Amino acid sequence: MKIYNSLTDKLEEFKTLKPGEVTMYVCGPTVYNYVHIGNMRPVLTFDMVSNYFKYLGYNVRYASNFTDINPKIITAAKELGITEREVADKFIKAYLDDLQSYNCNEITYRPKVIDNLDAIYDFITKLIEKDYAYVVDGDVYFRVTKIKNYGILSNQNIEELESGARVEVDEKKEDPLDFALWRKTTEGEQFSSPWGLGIPGWHTECVVMINNLFGSKIDIHGGGVDLKFPHHENEIAQSMALNNNTIANYWMHNGHINIDGTKMSKSLNNFVLAKDFIKMHNPNEVKLALFKTHYRLPFNISEDLFKEAKILNDKIFNALKQANLYLKLNNEPTGILQKDPNINAIMDEDFNTPNLITYLTDLIKELNIKIRNKDKISSTYDKITLINNILGLKYDLYTITDEDLSLYNKWLEYKENKNFEEADKIRHNLESKGVL
Repeated sequence: MKIYNSLTDKLEEFKTLKPGEVTMYVCGPTVYNYVHIGNMRPVLTFDMVSNYFKYLGYNVRYASNFTDINPKIITAAKELGITEREVADKFIKAYLDDLQSYNCNEITYRPKVIDNLDAIYDFITKLIEKDYAYVVDGDVYFRVTKIKNYGILSNQNIEELESGARVEVDEKKEDPLDFALWRKTTEGEQFSSPWGLGIPGWHTECVVMINNLFGSKIDIHGGGVDLKFPHHENEIAQSMALNNNTIANYWMHNGHINIDGTKMSKSLNNFVLAKDFIKMHNPNEVKLALFKTHYRLPFNISEDLFKEAKILNDKIFNALKQANLYLKLNNEPTGILQKDPNINAIMDEDFNTPNLITYLTDLIKELNIKIRNKDKISSTYDKITLINNILGLKYDLYTITDEDLSLYNKWLEYKENKNFEEADKIRHNLESKGVL
């Protein structure tokens, strides 16, 4: 299996730190507002990645955090007239509701910053002791220039960065590139630290939570491409300082979601909230549309794309409903096929979901032909089920009873005898149940 490693900018053979286990961390939301559909791309992408590893037989330990201490939460608390904790709790619940609406699978860990403060204090203290960090008037900063290969992930060198690339202006810093590990605050939520009242820096939180849950190194660290710099770069810098590693063996980044060719973002006010988007498109349609574009490429939302996704979703559902009855009528067992070499060949090339959807479409055609020809369909049906599980597609198929089969046979009998009035009554009954 090969994964495109953002750290080395090349496809690499995937090898786990521990046999049979994948450890994966994906940066989660800052919970100060509802998430937009752009924020859902890493969620759906790494849900798919996790599903595929499970299909391969790995034990997947997957974590995604909540940034529940942040200046944006302080601002939201003022605007909403509630406490910072109430803001965080409100939008954590809203986010989890979104995940449920999009049929995302449960993951292993959902750590919060507020539950890791003591570990953050210890981590920062060690950086200060090793001279990688310094204290100025209640703030703590990381010395970027002490990291020889700073910029390794974003492919930028320190000279280029210092010439003005996304650098915070702060006279307290020894160097413009130095970033905050701890910030002194005078308003809103404050926590007592060895350096005074304040809140932790964003870049430190993820490193600490990874170390707490998995140890100093994991297999995969993921997130949106916009997090490459400075967030992920600064995570690597801190891990290099304390653990002499890049946190993860493989860094994976999904592309932006665009609307009319422009990146979706709250700052541009061109976003659609995830909770509103799912009212327009069901989760299967969203995933079929999204996964027709490779995860590393920008995804452009268009009406035509979602029309195609709806048509394909309907074809899949109708074929599965037909197969559901056919399997029952012919007493064919399913769930026997556990692997499909074609799926492996496609997905082992850096999770090639566009080709997987093409293969799924071919299998749906094959299923329909086999039903018409009265052939055995269980193998084809199982392959479709395996793909649906990987992509996170869920179809609510009716469980057909013996009574339903008796009605179905009666319907066929009425049709054959040209008793169309009675046949129609039974057909309506079977359709309302989802048998036909």
